[in-house]
Amino acid sequence: MPTRVCILSDTHGALDPRIAALAARCDLVVHGGDVGNAAVLHLLRGERDALVAVRGNNDLPTKWPAADVAVLGALPEQAELALPGGRLVIEHGHQVNPAARRHALLRQRHPAARAVVYGHSHRLVCDLVAAPWVLNPGAAGRSRTFGGPSCLLLHAGPRVWRVEPRRFAPP
Repeated sequence: MPTRVCILSDTHGALDPRIAALAARCDLVVHGGDVGNAAVLHLLRGERDALVAVRGNNDLPTKWPAADVAVLGALPEQAELALPGGRLVIEHGHQVNPAARRHALLRQRHPAARAVVYGHSHRLVCDLVAAPWVLNPGAAGRSRTFGGPSCLLLHAGPRVWRVEPRRFAPP
C-alpha cells in the first residue's frame, strides 16, 4: 500500500475543515509554511505524530499569538522526508527568486529529491514535467485561495508516485 500524504500550505491561522478532514485520513501531513498559529498544527496532528511543517515568511513571532511562539521556534525552514520510493523536500519557497525561475531553481537546489513542495504563491501547481517534481498545494485557509481552498494528496509507493490535486468550493 502506498503512503498517503496530505500536502498543504498557507493556512495563515485558518484551516479549511474539509482539508482537515482529508488530512485526518492520511498517513502523514505536510505543511509548506505560513501556518499562522499552533492551533492549525494541533488540528493537523490530531491523535498521531505524523506531521511535518516548515516556517514561511509570515511565520514570525510578531504575527503569531504570544502563547504559540515556542511552537513557532521549533519549525524549521526546510525539511526532508524519506518516503517509499524517494525523498520529499519541503520549504516555503519565498527565498527562491525570481519567482519566474522558482521551479528550475528548486530543482537545482534539490536534485536528489523525488519531489519538492513549496508554498508562498497560494497557487495550486503540479509541475511533473521534469525531476524532481515541483508541487505547490495552493492555500488551505481563507486567504487568497484563487478559486477555493486546496491541497494535494500524494500516494507514495516504492516504484510509483501519484499526485492528486484537491480544490474545494469557496466557503
